[in-house]
Amino acid sequence: MPRFTVHIRDEWLAIPCRDPTKTIHWLGLEALRRYIKNKPDNGGITTLKDVRFVVRRCQGQGLLDGEDTIEDALEDNDFLELGNSICIMTYYSCLIKGVSICPSFQNICMDGNSLTSTDLVNLGRGLYKIKRTTDVWLSLSVVVYGITTGFGKFARTVIPVGKLKELQENLVRSHSAGVGNPLSPERTRMLLALRINVLAKGYSGISLETLHAMIQAFNASCLSFVPEKGTVGASGDLAPLSHLALGLMGEGRMWSPNSGWADAKYVLEAHGLKPIVLRPKEGLALINGTQMITSLGAEAVERAQAIARQADIVAALTLEVLKGSTKAFDSEIHALRPHPGQIEVAFRFRSLLESDHHPSEIAESHRFCDRVQDAYTMRCCPQVHGIVNDTINFVKNIINTEINSATDNPMVFAERGETISGGNFHGEYPAKALDYLAIGVHELASISERRIERLCNPSLSELPAFLVNEGGLNSGFMIAHCTAASLVSENKVLCHPSSVDSLSTSAATEDHVSMGGWAARKALRVIEHVEQVLAIELLAACQGIEFLRPLRTTTPLEKVYDLVRSVVRPWIKDRFMSPDIEAVHRLLLDQKVWHVAKPYIDKYETQLSSPGSRPISPTSFSLEPPLSPRKRVRHE
Repeated sequence: MPRFTVHIRDEWLAIPCRDPTKTIHWLGLEALRRYIKNKPDNGGITTLKDVRFVVRRCQGQGLLDGEDTIEDALEDNDFLELGNSICIMTYYSCLIKGVSICPSFQNICMDGNSLTSTDLVNLGRGLYKIKRTTDVWLSLSVVVYGITTGFGKFARTVIPVGKLKELQENLVRSHSAGVGNPLSPERTRMLLALRINVLAKGYSGISLETLHAMIQAFNASCLSFVPEKGTVGASGDLAPLSHLALGLMGEGRMWSPNSGWADAKYVLEAHGLKPIVLRPKEGLALINGTQMITSLGAEAVERAQAIARQADIVAALTLEVLKGSTKAFDSEIHALRPHPGQIEVAFRFRSLLESDHHPSEIAESHRFCDRVQDAYTMRCCPQVHGIVNDTINFVKNIINTEINSATDNPMVFAERGETISGGNFHGEYPAKALDYLAIGVHELASISERRIERLCNPSLSELPAFLVNEGGLNSGFMIAHCTAASLVSENKVLCHPSSVDSLSTSAATEDHVSMGGWAARKALRVIEHVEQVLAIELLAACQGIEFLRPLRTTTPLEKVYDLVRSVVRPWIKDRFMSPDIEAVHRLLLDQKVWHVAKPYIDKYETQLSSPGSRPISPTSFSLEPPLSPRKRVRHE
């Protein structure tokens, strides 16, 4: 029975065909049906009836006629891709109308001085192509470490001129000793882009031809097999960068959107590219630096920033459901302890919760309640979330500096005519920063899990147990809370700093290392857990809203509720919950919660800064006596 491999977005689907007389269009529809089958939101496709697409061969990008039969147009095991009928070719090739928007490529010019973590993440996503930049320089007139000598323990061994090319090739091959799963295409693109940026500074002794070949490979998305494990973070990220270079040499395995995984030489050849031929110093220039730590760190800091600002929105919604007070966010309180992050978080809460601009029927319903003050998990959000914001800003500054730093060895100073050995390859800066990032961001999950407990516990929330009717018959959010607790507990172990460890390597010539590779990888795991815990809290808070209807919260928080309900329906009775968590996690990853709330935050700020405006304080408490005889006690 013929079988075909069809590429849709970021998925490769094996499609068997029992009847080869069926059409190419049928094959495309069958691939789409299988694609959306396992997607919580159906991959964004509401109906297959209106989807328009084209089918192309991966090899050569030949367009197929949808009316042709499979037996006439294809051969067994052909690789195909589905694409937008308007867009001819993009990274990841198959962007279906209704699934995603076809991006237009922009060129980014790398000079080694101005790349940011945001740019690097966008490069990883395939939104940019790279333009060629700086010329470089190399002199072979002196004995220089790694250029005319061996490496590490063999640094005093001078290599004959006739074997300098072999020296560089041997270096890359022998250092390609990593283990574990390969980096994702996005992360490999980031790694390659960052190495190009560092080489473009002109201090690495690499030829313009080699740099140009790397740029061509990046723009064609020809990506080497790079195992995620094996770096100790000094001398740089030798193992992963060696694997990166090995593929560019036409050895090992390589991936592209058109070929999938295959031998590197064939992948390069299929894209009209030639393997790089290493010159003196070039092997070392390609593999010595902190780009693995830093590229993963760039993703970590960008995701951390995204989830931190959305955590404020999620917490504000929870506070509404739990009928909390807004007094704790008064601007004058935070002016007395003016940490930037704390002030920013308190401002966001004020912009989202009840105010003169955003009335809330839920807040009005408990205006004169007798609760004295809220639990720390609500009242202290500015203080707890605030330090996370300040931590992220601190780490982002270090990562952005590292992104534009020359971190290999030796350094080539063309104007002075010298090459000098130093220690810029040591990964302690990003390693320490990413350990700190993990510790800081984890607190968002820690405090979120406690808010989930309050939402699920009827003695604390005045809501049905585990946020479901007919408790006992239905378990509701009982185990979702357990999942959040397990992730928080896992984070406690992952937050142990890896950079406090060091093991001597290379026969004691490299006798102190940073362990920054693990610092970066576990920081990403911590952040993913934080995202998932907050996804559970957001689900729980929206479910809590159901029990407060017909009362409505503020306009911005109602918009957040509507967003969640666009992908997850209310919890009427028990059902399969994991897809709901995944769908809301995706909203957070795509920053849709932030994008929904941000216009209201910006408008609030504009209104505060407009001429003649007065400070807008929370309106949780009226100065007029209550209409009912119930005793009034202010929240504090």
